[in-house]
Amino acid sequence: MADECPASPQPLWRGERYQHERIRVAYVSTDLRAHAVGFLVVGAIEHHDKSRFEITGISLGPDDKSETRARFEAAFDRFIDVREKNDNEVASLLREMEIDIAVDLNGFTGDPRTRILARRPAPIQVNYLGYAGTMGADYIDYIIADPVLITPEEERHYSEQIAYVPDTYQANDSRRPIVGQVPSRAESGLPETGFVFASFNNTYKISPETFDVWMRLLGGVENSVLWLLEDNPFAAENLRREATARSVNPERLIFAPRTSPDKHLARQPLADLFLDTLPYNAHTTASDALWVGLPVITTPGRTFPGRVAASLLTAIGLPELIAPSLDEYERLALRLARDPAALSVVKGKLAAHRDLYPLFNTKRFTRHLEEAFMQMQGRHDLGLPPQTFAIVPR
Repeated sequence: MADECPASPQPLWRGERYQHERIRVAYVSTDLRAHAVGFLVVGAIEHHDKSRFEITGISLGPDDKSETRARFEAAFDRFIDVREKNDNEVASLLREMEIDIAVDLNGFTGDPRTRILARRPAPIQVNYLGYAGTMGADYIDYIIADPVLITPEEERHYSEQIAYVPDTYQANDSRRPIVGQVPSRAESGLPETGFVFASFNNTYKISPETFDVWMRLLGGVENSVLWLLEDNPFAAENLRREATARSVNPERLIFAPRTSPDKHLARQPLADLFLDTLPYNAHTTASDALWVGLPVITTPGRTFPGRVAASLLTAIGLPELIAPSLDEYERLALRLARDPAALSVVKGKLAAHRDLYPLFNTKRFTRHLEEAFMQMQGRHDLGLPPQTFAIVPR
């Protein structure tokens, strides 16, 4: 992808020095709306310290008239809808505004407009949140991560310098509502009794190796079911066929139809245990589950997208749900499914930690993010090149 969006031979920012009373940060995204990225980051935008930062939203996506969109529009110092502008026009706008730090919340996901930053409109350009990995582009100076996501031996694979924040890289919204009562199992298409394993990731994240584990879990836990999100009828039919091939009754796969985000959150406590996907983890979906009290088990992979759930579980104080291998993941899931008392302890711990641990402490996360921005800006002001650094927790 970076080869398709090379750096412009005529950068818009050419080394000029700005003298701003506040650091000017622009978040550039198609997803400043009711979207997985929007749900995560809107609280951080609201918590920015406006005495030190001037925050601009550059919206490349549609106005969905949602509550999340309204929160974004109210939270930014300036919110600019640039859907009708081309990449050069948006890049020129950022340069004219003398943005100090441009934060790309898309990377190469969704409907990216990477050529905007390829024009180098800002002296500091950052890859954050939307794209779980390096962009491999020399015009992106930093990626925001945490020590669980990127280990020291993996740093060499990133073209960006790494801004390590404490706890977890993932912003979360402590104001996110859960609307309405939890529906009944019958209303959600689930059996009245029996253990409910769940995984609400997109079905394209389900690998054969992980599915093998899930089918063995169904075989090992009597009357259990696997509750999945219904992306489309073809995927559902394919998964049912694969269950049959593994000697599992396909009726034990229950597919939840897509619904509004608040209703989806409300129904998740009907499940007993969330099974992470590998090698590409649950990201927003893992935070959703933890927010409503549904335990998540994972095993960390070797890449950024395969270590996100481990990052989240570390930040909420549940490292015991991080299995060191896929075999251990299977044994852990089986033990919790067969031991109601042990699962109850985990759920009680999750409930107690939600408001005490850093994962959902939006204010704490935002202060750390701001410290990262200040360190980036400080190096730039001294004429120093971008360099990997770590923020000290506070």
